[in-house]
Amino acid sequence: MEACAAVGGTLIEEVRVNSGCDSDSVREFGTQGQHRTQQPWEATIFGYPLSIFFIVVNEFCERFSYYGMRAVLVLYFKYFLKWDEDFATTIYHTFVALCYLTPILGAIVADSWLGKFKTIVYLSIVYTVGQVVMAVSAIQDITDANKDGTPDNMTLHVALSMVGLLLIALGTGGIKPCVAAFGGDQFEDHQEKQRSTFFSIFYLSINAGSLISTLITPILRAQTCGIHVQQECYPLAFGVPAALMVVALIVFIVGSPMYIRNPPQGNIIVKVCKCIGFAVKNRFRHRSSQYPKREHWMDWAEEKYDKLLIAQVKMALKVLFLYIPLPMFWALFDQQGSRWTFQATTMNGNFGAITIQPDQMQTVNPILILILVPIMDTLIYPLISKCFNFTPLRRITVGMFLAALAFVAAALLQIQIDKTLPDFPSSTEGQVKFINMVNRDLQIQADNQTISLKAFGANEDYLTFNNQFTLVLEPGQQYNVKLDNGTRNTMAIIQGSKLGFEKFDDMTSKPEKGENALRVLNGFGSVLNVTVRDKVFNFTSNMSEYLSVSHGKAEFMIKDNRESSCIYTQELGFGSSYTLIIPSTFMFGEMCSENIKAVMDMEPNTVHMAWQIIQYFLMTSGEVVFSVTGLEFSYSQAPSNMKSVLQAGWLLTVAVGNIIVLIVAEAATLKDQWAEYILFASLLVLVCIIFAIMAYFYTYTDPTKIEAQFGEMEPEEKEKRKSFDMPRKGSAESHKEDRRSSDSSSDDECTKQTKI
Repeated sequence: MEACAAVGGTLIEEVRVNSGCDSDSVREFGTQGQHRTQQPWEATIFGYPLSIFFIVVNEFCERFSYYGMRAVLVLYFKYFLKWDEDFATTIYHTFVALCYLTPILGAIVADSWLGKFKTIVYLSIVYTVGQVVMAVSAIQDITDANKDGTPDNMTLHVALSMVGLLLIALGTGGIKPCVAAFGGDQFEDHQEKQRSTFFSIFYLSINAGSLISTLITPILRAQTCGIHVQQECYPLAFGVPAALMVVALIVFIVGSPMYIRNPPQGNIIVKVCKCIGFAVKNRFRHRSSQYPKREHWMDWAEEKYDKLLIAQVKMALKVLFLYIPLPMFWALFDQQGSRWTFQATTMNGNFGAITIQPDQMQTVNPILILILVPIMDTLIYPLISKCFNFTPLRRITVGMFLAALAFVAAALLQIQIDKTLPDFPSSTEGQVKFINMVNRDLQIQADNQTISLKAFGANEDYLTFNNQFTLVLEPGQQYNVKLDNGTRNTMAIIQGSKLGFEKFDDMTSKPEKGENALRVLNGFGSVLNVTVRDKVFNFTSNMSEYLSVSHGKAEFMIKDNRESSCIYTQELGFGSSYTLIIPSTFMFGEMCSENIKAVMDMEPNTVHMAWQIIQYFLMTSGEVVFSVTGLEFSYSQAPSNMKSVLQAGWLLTVAVGNIIVLIVAEAATLKDQWAEYILFASLLVLVCIIFAIMAYFYTYTDPTKIEAQFGEMEPEEKEKRKSFDMPRKGSAESHKEDRRSSDSSSDDECTKQTKI
């Protein structure tokens, strides 16, 4: 989303406003160029202040840190903290929502108290501590007393993770509105061209940081590390972003002697809230029918506030009203990092020369953004405009519709994935597969089903029974077999004085993370040592425990107590399960591998991950049309000193959208994931229709013309406000009212500063 807004360029023009450029602040501090805190010495490169290079490097490292950590976060929840997908999705979107709520707090703190420089430094320290805490929380060895690779005190890891995420949300959100504005402060008024180029480079650094980190951190996660047991290296995946955040902080501080630092000037968001609050309170006081009605409820603020400010608030509220349906778009958009990542774990990520990790598929979004934005601007929009007037609100509507189509595509893909999944037993059923460990063909009967088994072979599919069934191995040899509800079982038929069987528990879900579940059934008659990729199979009976092995060629090394060895090779895909049979006829030697047979218990993932590109394309197309246009529309319809108010409202829609996801994830009782995708798509289509109706009745305005009408405040209006406040506040407040009365002229100065 940031990348999209960056290319659109609308945030560039908000820099001055974000730093609190309102009429009172301009009056107090004059123009930016006149009342800057000058740096001890000036240095420029090709006409650019040297200080901006520190800011650009800082932004690249910070975005690498944030997006790198976020790319692997949902998998960390599921596979390290052992949370189910719904709860992992809930916490993930809660975190994202916090990241988009805290920018408002950061802007107010920077503009009202600390200033941008101190706010960035202090919150970057908080941010860095949060990243370090996250990296520490992922070290399983700190609580792994029994050295089995599983943390013994999971509560500690969860607590550290939540503290880390809270600090990160406060840090990344708090500095979000400050860094770009601080970079803009480094230029003089006559450096408009250099300032514009700076913002292009600045937002390029955002794209570069997010793209590179989303590629690299999943690779780091896929590495193995650990003191006692080698596992996926989440400490490294979180540690590298933490290190980049340390670098970002150091780089930013190193450049401090060269920075231009403007003093805090007050925040327009606070002023708007006070104006709205006064209007509501004053309307409530005069709710009696004896008071004449006013044209607009904001007109009840006229006793205290300028008509210009009231008119500006009205224009801002008019746009904010259109924001009400928009959170539903973000509810779908941000599931790229949660539900769509989980979907990718059940797919085939083999792209020939490279293997794509499930969490790396998110990189498709920033790549497509860089491709689609210029195509939309130079080709698509001009072509459409020749047919009809493609207004900004129509574009936003189309963007929401494209996002809904993306989730329809995700649902259709999920249906295809579900078709390839095993048919697992219900809570009232049990399933069984038979393996013939006898050196002759057998024909057995399970209830009314006759099954033919080759020597050292197995039946193809699991058979489903209700609780128990009758098993006939030979005429006159009958067993009543009971199965636990909801379980899968393998029954190995063995030869003793008569035919018998051994029952083993099987997996009842697909192997996680696209890995393959392997085990060995030893019918050799003596102890064997079996390893695969340096992992040792643990035998508690003739059947070993499962080992998880990634895709590719797997070499099994089989040894006996006399150090005789045999190598068996098996090509593995994604998400399969095999039982390796070592028969009683097995012999060591050159042809030993021909005696070994692999029984497939679960087929590998056959739906290729590349199919997700369709839904990513639709979603990114929707984002480009929706986000860039939305920000441009907001800017064009906003008064000169209300840009930051609308930016805060825009960020708030992202936060609310993520809250919608966590509500649906917890409240919905849909059994199938594809049904949840359809639910979200349907809700967005409904919201899209509502927004289209709202847009139809919206009247475009020219804020500049409206503000010009209030250019000169009438003397009686000044007296009106004075007489209202004088009895209550005395002469001291009268001085403040005199200062407020010059808002009109100073707003013109602010307008000059906002336009870059």
